[in-house]
Amino acid sequence: MAEKQHLYRPIVEWTGNTGRGTADYRAYERDYVISTPGKPDILGSSDPAFRGDKTRWNPEDLFVASISACHKLWYLHLCSVAGVIVLDYRDEPIGTMQEAGSGSGRFTSVVLHPVVRVSPQSDQDKAMSLHHEAHRMCFIASSVACPITTQATIVT
Repeated sequence: MAEKQHLYRPIVEWTGNTGRGTADYRAYERDYVISTPGKPDILGSSDPAFRGDKTRWNPEDLFVASISACHKLWYLHLCSVAGVIVLDYRDEPIGTMQEAGSGSGRFTSVVLHPVVRVSPQSDQDKAMSLHHEAHRMCFIASSVACPITTQATIVT
């Protein structure tokens, strides 16, 4: 099959100018809005550890959530094709970021913890093995540098 290119063009607009711009480190808020036509806005900020608003999504939350959501979507697709009937799926992923002395940092790992409930007639071994294929197919996982592991639980 021929390769296809897809473009994603969200708008990220800083809303944290309190009147003095970035005159000094404490003069501005870290708030921003992610928008795109036809979708609800996402209110963002930096992590509270970096002077952000704890009630808003931060880039680190969104990064880990993106990995989890992409894995889930591929997993559900693969299960539907393989005859595994998923009744419920919940993941509580954990992303670990290491901050350097300079203030920069990087994610050192993301661990997905999906708990998947399948129908009693579904093959539980197949349901478990499809997590490996979902990881391989995930667009986001294929695009990041840190290791991503899955510690899945399959229940009926």
